[in-house]
Amino acid sequence: MALTVSCPSCGAPVVFQSASSIFAVCAYCQSTLVRHDQSLEDIGKMAALVEDRSPLQLGAEGSYQGIHFALIGRIQLKYSQGTWNEWHLLFDDLRTGWLSEAGGEYVLTFVCPTQEPLPDFEALRIGQRLQVASQVWTVSNLERAECIAGQGELPFKVGAGYPVPAADLRSDQAFATLDYSETPPWLFVGEAVNFKTLKMVGLREGMAVPSATVQAQVFRCPSCGAPMSARSADILAVGCITCGAVIDTSDANRRVLTTALGMARDMVDPRLPLGSKGSLDGQPAEVIGFLVKRCKIEGIAYDWSEYLLTGENGTYRWLTEYNGHWNVVDVLSRPPTSGIIEVASIRYNGELFKHFSTTPIAEVVQVTGEFTWRVRRGETNRVADYVAPPRMLSRETNETDLTWSLGTYIEPAIMADAFKLPGALPKPIGVFANQPNPWADTTLRVWATFAKLALVAILVQAFFVLISSERVLLRQDFTFEPRSKEEVQTREFEITGKQRKLAVRQATSLDNNWIGIDMLLVNKTTGSAWPATRELSYYWGYDDGHWTEGSRDNEVVFLNVPAGTYYLTLDPDMAPDKYMAVRDRLEVLTPRAGWSNLVIVLLFLLIFPIFASMRRAAFEARRWAESDHAPASSDDDGDDD
Repeated sequence: MALTVSCPSCGAPVVFQSASSIFAVCAYCQSTLVRHDQSLEDIGKMAALVEDRSPLQLGAEGSYQGIHFALIGRIQLKYSQGTWNEWHLLFDDLRTGWLSEAGGEYVLTFVCPTQEPLPDFEALRIGQRLQVASQVWTVSNLERAECIAGQGELPFKVGAGYPVPAADLRSDQAFATLDYSETPPWLFVGEAVNFKTLKMVGLREGMAVPSATVQAQVFRCPSCGAPMSARSADILAVGCITCGAVIDTSDANRRVLTTALGMARDMVDPRLPLGSKGSLDGQPAEVIGFLVKRCKIEGIAYDWSEYLLTGENGTYRWLTEYNGHWNVVDVLSRPPTSGIIEVASIRYNGELFKHFSTTPIAEVVQVTGEFTWRVRRGETNRVADYVAPPRMLSRETNETDLTWSLGTYIEPAIMADAFKLPGALPKPIGVFANQPNPWADTTLRVWATFAKLALVAILVQAFFVLISSERVLLRQDFTFEPRSKEEVQTREFEITGKQRKLAVRQATSLDNNWIGIDMLLVNKTTGSAWPATRELSYYWGYDDGHWTEGSRDNEVVFLNVPAGTYYLTLDPDMAPDKYMAVRDRLEVLTPRAGWSNLVIVLLFLLIFPIFASMRRAAFEARRWAESDHAPASSDDDGDDD
């Protein structure tokens, strides 16, 4: 049951909706109030909240796992790179929880009592694996934050300057925070949530899509005097588009985070102008920031561009561009469980990503536009990329942070259309890490077509084999005597109908002997003749085992023999030193349909899928030549250029 009491400072009603709330901030006079049963103690004024672009506000309602909740409190925390909000939730089942809102990511957690000893904050390291609350976690963030303001009902006493050392832990599905503001530390366990699934109502108006609803700061660059602006208080750094100086907008004196680049020619112009608005994947987006990053490999500098986009409900996305290759990138709330050690492959969402490259030092060399953290030139991180075209998993790490992002390749033409650019974007140069292989689908289609055509050819061949049959036209036995020089002639036989293939088979009684036969197929009517010469030999014996050589049988095929009456003449040639007669059974027949035509057809059809496969393999070779796993020959080829 809610408890309503009067503010001792202004007399306004203060409602405690949760029995666990012991701390509240008067909505009228901002007095900090501590609850003592039925009375309140005023302990001073709470610092004002920093205005931001959050769509949330006290009184907003939603549901999680089918249970309704309301936002009853809020604390705002500051860390080295900006601020974030922690919203205190009260559920209808009287549970309380926390909805964290940082950098466009929403995480809902609950206090998780634990009796096990928790590690010291100073002992934690980014990427470290540890077991807490019966789960294995990876340390993804370490921050020494500070509470700067509070609002509404809270379950503990806070105030401006309240220190909050915290460690974020992630597993494949869950999220946890170790809060070291108390001793022993508190453990909060939950998960990252999609804002839309919370079905929030009562949100701040005008915050659903990117718009400058918060009063903008307008000032001049301390380095070059060019006009600059920050659209809201959650923009903590602005890069001068004229000279490249980076300004800390949260500092009243406009402190310069990094000095000007120098000459204007040193500045890289963004291909997407700041302020460009468009739609990606059906979601509105606006370009507000532009970075240029650089890495050096074997003394050669490689630069690429990154664009910060605002999205719906205070979310942010990225676009990256290198040599005309574009990717839409989202920071993952549920990243892979891998730590900071490079592995050969990672399975994520059922898809296998292969390690492509690791960049030990990726340095920010230019900052233009607005950013929600204090970005500065010269800051570095380590980047490991894993690819499963058209997607790329990237892990970025530094001393305090580990983040995973998922990029999806997008064609320049689609990019230009998404942001309604007046001209075409430059064509990509070379092959990018996760660029889709243009021959991949073609190869699959060609192989599928080959399989279908090959099946048709096999079925046709099988049909002709089944309907055709061997028909014996002549069967006759001969005995060839040694030293005989006489030519023999077979009986006559008929070939009817169209031209046919004719097979003459011989089965002899050769035994360690040989015989040569000059054969002549003769048309009795026209006198046309088709000659053929064959030598048959068969030997056997024992020499460390039984062995044989040659064959007693033979077959001669005559092609395209027209209809008519025919006979065969046989002129034998036998070994003069052998005195054994050779028996020969001769058969003339029309054979079944042969397989040679099928083989020729299949070989011809194979040309197309083999060609497509070779093109696909060549594209992949160009891709991996740019990776950490390039074949040794690719280095040699590069030296010859």
